[in-house]
Amino acid sequence: MTRKNPLTILTLAFALALPLASCATVNGQETAGQYTGDSAVTARVKANIVKEQSLKGFEIGVETMQGTVQLSGFVSNRTQKDQAAQIASNTDGVKGVQNNIIVKQ
Repeated sequence: MTRKNPLTILTLAFALALPLASCATVNGQETAGQYTGDSAVTARVKANIVKEQSLKGFEIGVETMQGTVQLSGFVSNRTQKDQAAQIASNTDGVKGVQNNIIVKQ
């Protein structure tokens, strides 16, 4: 049996551990599973907003990270802004809503 070089063993251990470390959440980034879940939440929120007649014709941006939905875009009045936030907060999988929609003057 040959004796293994400690540096070779250390290199092999590092190479095996690297893929596991890349799955962890780092500095606000998401794992693949979180991203998939957040993508589904985003799709549900967008679909619910599109269904609302009073919000048709407005481009409301929806992004989700770790269950928190961020809304952006422009609407004509405060009621529409609040309505978009209400729709988002009532959507399955949403943990919080950050409403950055701007009301046009």
